[in-house]
Amino acid sequence: MRLHDEKDLPVWRSLLFVPANIQRFIDKAQTVAADGIILDLEDSVPSTLKDSVRQQLPAAVDAVGASGADVLVRVNQPLELCVPDFETAISPKVKALILPKVESASHVRLLAELADRIEARHGMKKGHTRFMLLIESPEALEDIVSIASAHPRNIAISAGGEDFATATGSLPVGETMIYPRQRSVIAASIAGILPMGLLNSVAEFNDDAAYRDLVRRSRNFGLRGATCIHPRSVPLLNEGFRPAEHELAAAQRVVQGFVNATTAGRASVQVDGRMVDYPIYDRAIQLLRTAERIKEKESRQAAV
Repeated sequence: MRLHDEKDLPVWRSLLFVPANIQRFIDKAQTVAADGIILDLEDSVPSTLKDSVRQQLPAAVDAVGASGADVLVRVNQPLELCVPDFETAISPKVKALILPKVESASHVRLLAELADRIEARHGMKKGHTRFMLLIESPEALEDIVSIASAHPRNIAISAGGEDFATATGSLPVGETMIYPRQRSVIAASIAGILPMGLLNSVAEFNDDAAYRDLVRRSRNFGLRGATCIHPRSVPLLNEGFRPAEHELAAAQRVVQGFVNATTAGRASVQVDGRMVDYPIYDRAIQLLRTAERIKEKESRQAAV
């Protein structure tokens, strides 16, 4: 079941993780041009500090939201931690919750019902709070299509990563990441949500040239954006997941050539030495629309 049209999906080329309990990181996040800021209540917060960090969360949301970036919050997975996280995180200023270690479609629907009740209590529009799903176990990967399609709150999905590698006894390197990432691209296409991630671990960010190449390969694979843990990765993600000028020029030639051909009664045409038919025309249209949505996103953030 397709949940969303392409035009209704967010532009999330870069989502920067920020520990919700470290003020200097919160301050720094306001100065980078990330499409979204993820305030983390999960792995970066010690268990002894969970309660106090929840109390600090509203101020952190206000701070990072002032940059114009979308605000997301990664919650904890165990219900005894997840429920108070939801109670604190759901607000008109938070666009989405990141759900780690999603287990099943019924797990998603349970959390969606919880979000319904909290939004109603706050007088919010039902469905305001979106979900980004993290598939981090072999069992969840085998059920990824039903999980991705489980509820209209779902807006993005990522499969693989450090937890998945630990669960499968593998290392989170390129060749082992291909299968879960490909499954996420296919599931996201079926559900009409964003497939997120890179074809390697987000923990590696020190080599800019290698990182640029990684982002390029990930985009070619069908992934639409990625999380990162260091501000230096943000411009590389924004650049890498943006259609390049030469791609846009080629897409415009494809569209014009194909339109001219169909006007003349043909459904294929040669453009720049290659045959163009409906699938290639459709892909060119998608590319141009993606570029326009990125431009609109950047204009909105610049105006804040």
